[in-house]
This record gives sequence, C-alpha cells and structure tokens, in this order.
Amino acid sequence: MAKAAKKAVATKTPQKVATKAAAKSAPKKAAAKSAKAGKEGGGKGNPAFMKPLNVDADLAKIVGKDPLPRTEIIKKMWEYIRAHNLQDQSNRRMINADANLKVIFDGKDQVSMFELAKVVNNHVK
Repeated sequence: MAKAAKKAVATKTPQKVATKAAAKSAPKKAAAKSAKAGKEGGGKGNPAFMKPLNVDADLAKIVGKDPLPRTEIIKKMWEYIRAHNLQDQSNRRMINADANLKVIFDGKDQVSMFELAKVVNNHVK
C-alpha cells in the first residue's frame, strides 16, 4: 500500500496541479470576457444616436423629409453618393459635390468622408 501512495504522490507534480487549476478557471474567464464583449458590441447603443432628427429642405432632397436618426441620415447620404458615383476616383476618401450636395457642403466642391458628419450636423435640428 505504501508503494501505491508513493506512486500517486509522484504523478502529481506541481506543474500538473497548476495546469489543472488553470483549466478549471479558464471557462469562467472566457465566459466573463464574452459577456463583456456582448455588452459592448450587441447592446442597444447610445440613445442620442437613435433620436430622430428633423432635416432641413436642402438635406431633405437627398434623405427624405421624414425625421431620421443621425445614423440613418449618414447611411442615406452614402447611398446617394454611391448611386451618383460621387466618390473621387483617385482619392476615395474625398466626395465630389453635385448640385444637391454643394448646398449641403456649404459651397465646397469636395469634402472628406470624415467631414461628412460635420456638414450634415449643420442641416439637422
């Protein structure tokens, strides 16, 4: 019987014990990370972005006259830009203005895609 006890003690090295303990706590850590990721990625979002905004007459020519959330206004702007092929061919970050967009872009011929939200902000209430 003493041989069996020695054999059992010899097989449990400190490394194996530490590995087993880490394996037991790993699912808990993974579950905690996935729960946190679910809150960030799949949550309801910021209510300020979902608030419907009224658009002025110039912007209504492109996105429609109904109140829309800011995110939907930008989506509709991009649909218009792609439908009318207004992205600059050499520098895809720039948006060329047609007659309707020139009014929204405050008379500029080109606007960066990063400025799009800023110029739209001047035409919503």
